[in-house]
Amino acid sequence: MGPVRGGLILSLLPGAAFAQSCADQRPAWDGLPVSMVQEALYLAMSPAALVLFLATVIAARFKSAWGGVAAVLGWTALVTFLTMLAPASRKAAFAEGCVGNPALFIGIIAAICVGMIFYTAPPKAR
Repeated sequence: MGPVRGGLILSLLPGAAFAQSCADQRPAWDGLPVSMVQEALYLAMSPAALVLFLATVIAARFKSAWGGVAAVLGWTALVTFLTMLAPASRKAAFAEGCVGNPALFIGIIAAICVGMIFYTAPPKAR
């Protein structure tokens, strides 16, 4: 492939858009690809996740079935936003490598939600 054809192909890729999305999503990104563990920690430290974690702890502390359902619905909304309703800038940042795969975070959240439902479920009548 010659330099003209290679340069033409590279000029068609949205490199500037990727760089801008990474600057917006993760300003302190060092250029290395983000692992699943790093992404799970980053997502767990987001304000929405911290509020939902607090709501989960409060519902578990008082064994509130409705509080548990509300917390599970909140976690579901957060995971839906991360996966299906993700903005185009997040998808571009994922393609560039500054945003990692959220599968580990989603798995941990699913385990928390299942445990929450079982823990706050009303006891069986004998």
